[in-house]
Amino acid sequence: MRTFGTQAIGIRTPIIHEGDNLPDIVVNSIIEYTKESGSTICNKDIVAITEAVVARAQGNYASIAHITTDVKCKFPPGAVGIVFPILSRNRFSMLLKGIAAAANQVYIQLSYPTDEVGNHIISAEQLYEAGIDPYKDVFSEQEFRTHFQDLKHKFTAIDYLELYRNMGNQAKIILANDPCEILKYTKNVIVANIHDRAQTKRRLLSKGAETVFGLDDILTKSVNSSGYNENYGLLGSNKASEDKVKLFPHSCEVFVAKVQKLIFEKTGAKVEVLVYGDGAFKDPVGKIWELADPVVSPAFTDGLLGLPNELKLKYLADNEFADKRGKDAQAAIVERIRHKQKDLMGKEETEGTTPRRLTDLIGSLCDLVSGSGDKGTPIILIKGYFDNYACE
Repeated sequence: MRTFGTQAIGIRTPIIHEGDNLPDIVVNSIIEYTKESGSTICNKDIVAITEAVVARAQGNYASIAHITTDVKCKFPPGAVGIVFPILSRNRFSMLLKGIAAAANQVYIQLSYPTDEVGNHIISAEQLYEAGIDPYKDVFSEQEFRTHFQDLKHKFTAIDYLELYRNMGNQAKIILANDPCEILKYTKNVIVANIHDRAQTKRRLLSKGAETVFGLDDILTKSVNSSGYNENYGLLGSNKASEDKVKLFPHSCEVFVAKVQKLIFEKTGAKVEVLVYGDGAFKDPVGKIWELADPVVSPAFTDGLLGLPNELKLKYLADNEFADKRGKDAQAAIVERIRHKQKDLMGKEETEGTTPRRLTDLIGSLCDLVSGSGDKGTPIILIKGYFDNYACE
């Protein structure tokens, strides 16, 4: 029996620029890796490409002025409310500039004690000590500051209430966890939360909101030659410079299919391909849930559909084959795996396995391997992901 299983390898590439032929760069970089390492590309290997370089090669950017133009097209003149933005200079501050330029007055409603992805304004313990009930208590910024003097973020040292107030042209800040609180200030609302946005939109409309759009509804098509994302609009965007953002890449289905086809033509192997963004995992210290993108993977080939179908080795060793040791135990478990059912969902022998989509698991692995800084490996090659203990 071989001694290695799944391997995730970061692949270095040239610096990617707008207009580059990214499928060719991806395939050539992988082939160069095989020559350097003596490795081969096999069927069911996975090639993953970070969304950042896909969007960069597409030139999928938008300026603050593009955002302003689209907001003006969607909302009547006057005040605009923004509900539940995350606390992020990289993710939201530039969008706020564009929105504020389209409105006479901006009201920003923040959830507390944390935003949607776990960034703290203050801690739950501080709330408890102050006798505040986050399910019902509502505050203006001034009222909130009478309870808590230091609102700087633990990791960034940024006071996001102050930052957003100033970036929003002296926006009014409200702290409340019922999204309908914003309707006391304006009936025209931008829903800025990510994963519960559909529910937030429904609640606002059911309580009398007049114009409701999400960040996912802004720049869903090009405005004055801007970038766009047909499915997610401004969600998944990042600050690119002081006056523009990089959007989540579009048309990714075409991209992954092309990479798969090129690798088959050059190596004879049918690999699976996905584009990945944020991984879906939580920092146990900072309590931040990493997934600020709308999805882990905006596109992937068909072989990555579904969930794992795995037996729990610990269960087999401790229960079905508890009386066996050494090679006998190994042989029995290998045979059990080879004859496992095609659908194990709900079976006792799967207890403790991870019931998550393959693309979420694989994308999270890729995000951890590539990092978000200067590793220079925007491609991740994963070998043996679909292997198990019974594979030779």
